This record gives sequence, C-alpha cells and structure tokens, in this order.
Amino acid sequence: MIRRLYEQLISAQMDLDNRVIVLYGPRQVGKTTLVRLILEKYPGKVLSINADDADYKSVLSSRSYQQLRQLVSGYDLLFIDEAQQIPDIGINLKLLYDQMPSLKIIATGSSSFELANKIQEPLTGRAWTFQLMPIGLCELAETLNPFELNLQLEDWMVFGAYPALFAIENRELKVNYLQEIVRSYLFKDVLTIGNIKYPPKMRDLVRLLAFQIGAEVSINELAGRLLISRETVISYIDLLEKAFVVFRMSGYSRNLRKEIVRHDKIYFYDLGVRNAVIENFNPISDRADGGQLWENFLIVERMKSQTYRRTGANRYFWRTYTGAKIDYVEERAGKLEGFEFKFNLKSAKAPYTWKENYPEALFESINRENYLNFILFKEK
Repeated sequence: MIRRLYEQLISAQMDLDNRVIVLYGPRQVGKTTLVRLILEKYPGKVLSINADDADYKSVLSSRSYQQLRQLVSGYDLLFIDEAQQIPDIGINLKLLYDQMPSLKIIATGSSSFELANKIQEPLTGRAWTFQLMPIGLCELAETLNPFELNLQLEDWMVFGAYPALFAIENRELKVNYLQEIVRSYLFKDVLTIGNIKYPPKMRDLVRLLAFQIGAEVSINELAGRLLISRETVISYIDLLEKAFVVFRMSGYSRNLRKEIVRHDKIYFYDLGVRNAVIENFNPISDRADGGQLWENFLIVERMKSQTYRRTGANRYFWRTYTGAKIDYVEERAGKLEGFEFKFNLKSAKAPYTWKENYPEALFESINRENYLNFILFKEK
C-alpha cells in the first residue's frame, strides 16, 4: 500500500471544519481507495454511496431537503463516489451543508468538467477541493530511499505512475493495462461526456500533442493538419485539460519585445498514458524522445509535490526570438527561478539574455544527479 500525501491533509481538514470535501482526479488514480483509508479511522457512522445506484441518485438529485434528511438520518458522514453522475449534485449538497451543519460530506469525481460545473458555484465557500493525480515521486520518497528511486526512474518515464502498475511486474501486462486506460477513459469517457462531434479528430489531436511534448504548440498548425477549425482545436484541448489528460504552460515575459509568448507548451499528466497514445513503450536508451520524456517527467512530478503540499507556483517556459531558451521558469513566493533539464549529466549555463533582463532570478541545471532535490524541494 502506497500512502498518499493527501490522507493526513484531508483528515486534518475534516477535523478543522465541516466543509464538503471534494476530491477530483482521473479514473484509476486511487480516489476511492484514499477515501476508504481515511474513513477506516473515522470514529462516526458512515453512509457510503456509489452514484451508479439509481435509488440513491434519485434522492441526491431531488432538491428536496426532506428526502435528503431521511437519506442521511442517523449518519455522521456521507461519502458519494463518482458524484459527477448525479444531476444537480452541487445544489443538493448545498442543501445538506446549510441545513445539517454537523454532517460531514466527501464527494469524489473523475471528470472535473462535469463535477466542477455542478459543484463549484453552489458550494462557493462551503467546500475544500483536492486534485489527486497518479502516484507522485514525492509520495514514493516517503518509503523509498534515493537509490531505490533511481533504480525505477526510467520505468516510471516509460510506464507512468498509475497505482495499479505498482502491483504489476510483467511488462506486457503493464502495456495492456495502459492501453485499456486509453481505450476505456481517454477515447471513450472523454468523447462521450464531451459530446465530441468528430471522435477521429480528437484521437488524432491527442496523438499530435503526444508527439509535441516539450515543444511549443501552434493552434493554427494543429487545425490545419486536422482540417478542423481553430476554435474546435481550442475546445478539444480545453476538454482534455479538464479531464486531467494534459495541461498547458505559457511563455514567461515581462513584455520585453524580444520574448516569445504566442504559443503554449502542452504536457501529459501521466507519461504511461502518453506512451500508450503513441504506442511506444521502448526503453529510454532505444528511443529518440528521451529528452522530451525527461522534461515532462520533471515538470509533472514537481507539480505533484506542490499540489499535494498545497504550495502554489506559477509555471512557464522562456524563449526569445534570438533562440535563447529555458525549459522551465517558476514564479513562487515572489522569487523567479529558471531550470534547464538535461537527461544526461551535462550542465547548462543561464542564457546571457536571461541574466541581463532578470538579474535577480536564480538558475539551475537539472540532471539525473540532482533531480530529486528539484522534485522534492530539498536543499542542495
């Protein structure tokens, strides 16, 4: 059992007040398992509901306080799994929160574009939200030492970090699992829930994005290659973001004319999913995109550490028209820092233009010798 960093945080939040706990995240990342671990230690009486159950779904979408009160009568905590499937779930949870302030509520949801729309506005000021992602290296570091982490590094870059994979040793079974994730979630749930008009175009777009991790993405170019409108491409990428498949990173600039900020970079939340999309599970030594995988891995793992520790940061890349670039720029706690990623043990120096225009900013080259410090926020 891999302990999730959110376990203690959510438990502490429940002790602090009775706001609704909302746990987002893609399918199969362990939301239900995490909640059940938390509830094992909860001293009160718990009502656990799966939103697939039609009887419960009817009551939880009723907007009737009387029906809702009858449902939770005698219970101290209500747990709703896959809450995005319940119509008007936000309004009904608001009724329970306002009318029964002693009742604790936890709701999980796989699709933020569904759950957020139904919960965010009704529960304004009444909820704590948490985003759960695949297993983070910051979580593995709680039980594995640096030597053990390094042994598995390339495996995570190829197969990703979905919880189920940690119990699978056979390479072929890992591949099968990831292919099923892509088929049953990425190209089924997303297409269905997103009401996609041109499913093949969405599939082609995901493949194009998978090949372009670490590179600036041109919406116009994607639209031209897919023969769809620019607006459609934007809406599809927005949908993929809300479904926790990809995330965007913009260019950093203080409005200097020489800096490029027109295009975003797009990364995958999980490299196993990305590699399943392009059907490439070759070892790092046998592939040409090792540097791209390394960049995506470092950025998403640092993001996990910051998310799970509730440490905010603004993330960017930086490039000028003259060709100077920095892979990753972070603005945090009033400080600016640039990072260049090297999968081999080479080091990199800060571009002259960067030092000239941002003399107060820090710079560091990240490679396989110091990447744990970068991900885990350890002092050098």
